[in-house]
Amino acid sequence: MLKKLAILSFTFFLFAGTVNSQVTHDLKPEFEKIFKGRPEVCFEFFIKDRQQIQVLTRVISIDNVMGNKVRAYANKKEFAAFLELGIAYTILPVPAMENPAPAQDIKLLKSPQAWDFYPNYPSYESMMFQYATDNPQLCKIETAGTVASGRKLLVAKISANVDSVMHKPQFLWVSSIHGDELTGYVLMLRMIDYLLANYGTNPRITNLLNKAEIYINPLMNPDGTFYGGNNSVNDATRYNAMDVDLNRNFPDPQDGPHPDNNAWQEETVIMMNYASSHHFSMGGNFHGGAEVINYPWDTWAMLHPDDDWWYYVSREYADTVHANATSFYLTDLDDGITNGYAWYQITGGRQDYMTYFHRGREATFEISATKLVAPSTLPNYWNYNYRSLLNYMEHVTFGVHGIVTDSVTGLPLKARVFINGHDHDSSHVWSNLPLGNYYRYLGAGSYNLTYTATGYWPKTVYNLGVVNHQTTIRDVQLVPLSIGIGEINSVKTITASPNPTSSSVLIKSGTNWSGEIAVEVMNPQGQVLKSVKIKGDALVIGHPLVLEGLSKGLLLIRLTNQEKTETLRVLYQ
Repeated sequence: MLKKLAILSFTFFLFAGTVNSQVTHDLKPEFEKIFKGRPEVCFEFFIKDRQQIQVLTRVISIDNVMGNKVRAYANKKEFAAFLELGIAYTILPVPAMENPAPAQDIKLLKSPQAWDFYPNYPSYESMMFQYATDNPQLCKIETAGTVASGRKLLVAKISANVDSVMHKPQFLWVSSIHGDELTGYVLMLRMIDYLLANYGTNPRITNLLNKAEIYINPLMNPDGTFYGGNNSVNDATRYNAMDVDLNRNFPDPQDGPHPDNNAWQEETVIMMNYASSHHFSMGGNFHGGAEVINYPWDTWAMLHPDDDWWYYVSREYADTVHANATSFYLTDLDDGITNGYAWYQITGGRQDYMTYFHRGREATFEISATKLVAPSTLPNYWNYNYRSLLNYMEHVTFGVHGIVTDSVTGLPLKARVFINGHDHDSSHVWSNLPLGNYYRYLGAGSYNLTYTATGYWPKTVYNLGVVNHQTTIRDVQLVPLSIGIGEINSVKTITASPNPTSSSVLIKSGTNWSGEIAVEVMNPQGQVLKSVKIKGDALVIGHPLVLEGLSKGLLLIRLTNQEKTETLRVLYQ
């Protein structure tokens, strides 16, 4: 079905590409009335069934779906293509103009600590760099990049001993990728201030910054936010200066590098490069126009392998909000949470990009039904959300953590951490250099984690327990392939004979192994070819293992009980 829809979508775009310029030309006077001098229009319409979403989402930028009512944005080219569909529509007021709120110069405010204002662009830059100046041990400001307008994509890195390279997970917040959705802009500036002000006095904040690195980009689309000039957010646009929706512009797991048929925008490239130069294991991005926590996937109906973990952390966020907010806040869809595709499909979103391509476990936080809330209400949104924001950030310190190293040299390795029978759709993670550290977030349960690296024998850790709100530490040493069969067997308690063999081997131990033992025969790539379970005392007299029917060549025989794992190499001729 998805393949048919993709073909339909592609066919539609080919058709639309032949008529857009003509339609735009013929309707130019009408367009001027509709767009009123702005580069984009907001409108709503009704659909007959949800399957229409899968085509429409590739034509216009869908903003919300409520039953069969759809709210969307479009630039002139997109709107011309939409008109070809013959769907009745209603033009909506510009969301950013519904609650006029001139951006403020922080130097002119009597009480900036009230956080009831939108900083203008110069004040935004000044605030960010002042945080680092005032807190040099905890904060540094990184300029991820600068767009053609001269505006910067700034990121505050906050952590204890901020300049040190340490074994810490990295967490990234990004706000206002849609330039007119600005509640998160102020909340993230306030979060920077809150973390810095409370380190050393608040045990919870101190523990978080001791264990993790928090990165915060309050404004990913400064050109959209300050479309009307550096001192106004009233003319803010959803799209960037090139009339492109940045949250449809990232590479997509399903629709490829350019799902929106646009070149990667400056902002997109900046954030892609920034993600590639870091190792973000968790994150979130802020939006407005609805009140719901949206978790992967957005691009397809298949659930993420860690859907139970996503549901748990999202439910925890929403439930904590409900305990501290006014009634009916953050109650959209499933009482404040949703799987992205179940709400409506989008392609090219940064949530799926970060989760699929960088394995960064990123969710989307729609935190205000109004996009530009009245400045006086901004403190309310902070009070509703800050406890939940802390809860979510703390999850970066939970799950399975460890370091993967070479068993001979002790040097760190880049290794793949994979759960057989569980991981798919790029849900596995990697240990990262220069430290060899990895972070795997999982729902409560027991898991078998396999570690592989080029030039090393694979290793599986069995029955690794994961408990919610706890950290499981598992460091792993991988044995180089260069170690010969005799060498590796000589340091083991288990032997295999004859070796080489043409039929079977007798695996035997000089010491008693307790309990049940899982025996696996694998090829050098770590693929399990055969598995059996035996009693520990069977190894004392020897257990025959038949290899007939398996591929000839080098084989790995791995034995595991609750206490240890040993791997033998056998040449099957």
